[in-house]
Amino acid sequence: MRPAVLDPALPRLSRRANHGAVWFAAAAALAATRTPRARRAASRGLASLGLASLTVNALGKRTARHVRPAPVPLIGQPKRRPTTASFPSGQAAAAAAFATGVALESPAWGTVVAPVAASLALSRARGGAHVPGDVLAGAALGVGAAFAVRGMVPTRGQAAPPARPRAEVPALPDGEGLVLVANTAAGSADRARALRDALPRAEIVECEPQDVPAELEKAATRARVLGVCGGDGTVNTAARVALRFRLPLAVLPGGTLNHFAYDLGIEDVRDLARALRAREAVRVDVGRYSCGGKQGVFLNTCSVGVYPELVRERERWSHRIGGRPAGVLAALRVLRADRHPLEAEFQGRTHPLWLLFAGNGTYHRMGLASGRRMDLADGQLDVRVVHGGRRPAARLLAAALAGPLTRSPAHAALQVGRLRLDHVAPGTLLAYDGEVTEVEGRVTVEKLPEALTVYRPVPSD
Repeated sequence: MRPAVLDPALPRLSRRANHGAVWFAAAAALAATRTPRARRAASRGLASLGLASLTVNALGKRTARHVRPAPVPLIGQPKRRPTTASFPSGQAAAAAAFATGVALESPAWGTVVAPVAASLALSRARGGAHVPGDVLAGAALGVGAAFAVRGMVPTRGQAAPPARPRAEVPALPDGEGLVLVANTAAGSADRARALRDALPRAEIVECEPQDVPAELEKAATRARVLGVCGGDGTVNTAARVALRFRLPLAVLPGGTLNHFAYDLGIEDVRDLARALRAREAVRVDVGRYSCGGKQGVFLNTCSVGVYPELVRERERWSHRIGGRPAGVLAALRVLRADRHPLEAEFQGRTHPLWLLFAGNGTYHRMGLASGRRMDLADGQLDVRVVHGGRRPAARLLAAALAGPLTRSPAHAALQVGRLRLDHVAPGTLLAYDGEVTEVEGRVTVEKLPEALTVYRPVPSD
């Protein structure tokens, strides 16, 4: 027997799902949570919905021109009957695609979305717009679309870095012994408060960016575990202090760019708190550059050429228009400028270079997703060189699209443990983890294998 209480509600839900309105609203709600996992789930859900809708409208309904079922006197029947072909159900496909896409990225949010998707699919049959076979076929197509998107852009959980080499660290079940410095300019106040709730005996120090180095130094003198909340630049500063004091590092992402934390597998307070309670930690490599009497470390990347200029230009605009718009504007300004490539001696030969990039660990591309590191202790620098020549924007784009190819007319790639640049012109910019400095003469980039101990949740086998 059909539950009569659902009859008035189902057609309203069905109408509001026209053109994906329900799912766009759901994606906006997920994005508003400001958590990386929820935002990725929203993006994956919409991408799956888009592929499902394209498949249904371009192939399904044009190939199988099934007519709609005859009208029946149901209370739940829609006021305006569709005129398109019946097979397969487009709304059922969209609902299943969005719900499956969300669940593949975040099972927790998937359980929230799934009942809405199931109700909407049910409404198409109960309202008389489709026979059950149309709905089932549409749902199957939607699920398939979500898995196809996952094949092109794998979920973060599919590529968790290996847990080894494990490190011996103290367990902090209530946070006692953790001193965490939070960069307030990175918008990390909410995360710092959430960590205080999860680990009530942890000490949280919130400060402005200019005070972060001094506060980290002071925190290291009284901490068993040094913590940091901020973006990659702030984490880099904390790593230098942790290395000097030989302390394990606890990283909570809280900035515009959080590549190191995400490659570790830490996205939010729950991940970090779990690792601290369970004594889950690993040793990771650290990159180091040196030039004359100047040296520094990097956890992500180090580069010379146009990218450091882009970083400096982005910093000029980020406080006015925000980080991501500033990045786009900086790229346009740098690539359109009339400039000459960097001249440097690399591997015994002088080369004109638009960019030399050295990653701390090998970056792998999976499908269409941007590169990420699968092993943070592989002992390798991932070196990418974009050759000098005309049209730098085209060369840089070709190198980016080439991905895992080791060579192309525009770029070369290799993995080494150490590299050296000679005859670097005075005033050349070098970027490391989003910070910029000037170098000249001889620049050496090398690895410090397994130098830093850092907490991270260990994936289950």
